Amino acid sequence: MTNAVVILAAGKGTRMQSDLPKVLHKVAGAPMLIHTMQSGEGVDAVRTIVVAGHGAELVEKAALAYNPDATIVLQTEQLGTGHAVDQARDTLADFDGDVFILYGDTPFIKSETLVAMKAKRDSGASVVVLGFKAREAGKYGRLITAIDGSLDAIVEAKDATAEQLTVDFCNSGVICAPRDVLFDLIAKTNNNNASGEIYLTDIVSLARADGLTCAAVECPEEETMGVNSRVDLSIAEAAFQSNARHEAMENGVTLSAPETVYFSYDTHIGRDVIIEPNTVFGPATTIESGATIRAFSHLEGCHVSSGAIVGPYARLRPGAEIGTNSKVGNFCEVKAAIVGDGAKVNHLSYIGDAEIGANANIGAGTITCNYDGVFKHQTIIGERAFIGSNTMLVAPVRVGDDAMTGSGSVITQDVSDTDLGLGRAKQANKAGLALRLMTKLKAAKAAKIKDS
Repeated sequence: MTNAVVILAAGKGTRMQSDLPKVLHKVAGAPMLIHTMQSGEGVDAVRTIVVAGHGAELVEKAALAYNPDATIVLQTEQLGTGHAVDQARDTLADFDGDVFILYGDTPFIKSETLVAMKAKRDSGASVVVLGFKAREAGKYGRLITAIDGSLDAIVEAKDATAEQLTVDFCNSGVICAPRDVLFDLIAKTNNNNASGEIYLTDIVSLARADGLTCAAVECPEEETMGVNSRVDLSIAEAAFQSNARHEAMENGVTLSAPETVYFSYDTHIGRDVIIEPNTVFGPATTIESGATIRAFSHLEGCHVSSGAIVGPYARLRPGAEIGTNSKVGNFCEVKAAIVGDGAKVNHLSYIGDAEIGANANIGAGTITCNYDGVFKHQTIIGERAFIGSNTMLVAPVRVGDDAMTGSGSVITQDVSDTDLGLGRAKQANKAGLALRLMTKLKAAKAAKIKDS
């Protein structure tokens, strides 16, 4: 049976103290909404519906940027979770399959957990709820189970009896049910409760009243972490980073100071990579096996090949492709550029909108002058080329294979293969002028001090 995912993302998130919709606040470089959408991918959902409200245009933009096939529906009034899910009724009217209800501010639900819920559905349960054993149950809704382990009801803490409040098996809010069963049950709900809202959780007792079987699947409490404030957001970030670091080391990555390394939600790192302290990985970064990322480097939107060394204090920006056994050293920045196999950009250089051939050497202080104020232009540097220190390469320009540039040159024309390009003013030495000039300046300074 096919699956659909409905993600509730309509809340304003007042406690965030922000104009940005709550679900768009980022964990590990991506909006929480995107983490939830990723989770839904684990059940091969053929439909993804995002229920938006506050900041709907921004939510829609983020959702469609990640998944252009997603559908956005609006909840114009905040009347409860049952009402929010019901906004997807018309969109799913022609859908025949199971529907998962997820939350845009609960970013850590694992795909494997949803698969376990699906297995419980396939075994005969009409409604499956995800629960967790809470260390402090507090205001969580309680999952009330029967002797045979089936789920009898979900009771909100506000409506629970004293006995029910002793239960520590709590509701995460994540539910799986067939589309027709889900919306038939929602149609029977009402707002006759302490909050005056339409609870999605009421569908369990309604299903039981109709003779349907309900079940609960348990997951670790950490997986159900919700984010409602900036404090929660920082806790979620710390939890993600801790898990990501542990997973990286388990997969053969060396982190010499794990607590100082920060990953993004989509960072990919191969085995035998060494990552030194205070390194930050932005989104869309891949590091192949055997590379070394030295301390205080920042990488995003880039690809680093096997055996390459990056840093310390290097910045790789989107579009940087670092070849096998190449080097990008201290205080170097690479953007939208290919650094070929074995090439070296060792220090104090900017390489942007460029192609550097295999085994080329880029001297200290080299800059590709790629921007004319309106357009970006490309620099091509050939294989085994040697670029002298402090060379300005004014794009568009090409330096050929086995060619060289003299230190301090401003290169505005192509340099052919094997040629030497020089582009600097002729030096002129003025005899004794340095001493005379310095004497004059010191005298002027002394006079100024005397007058004051």
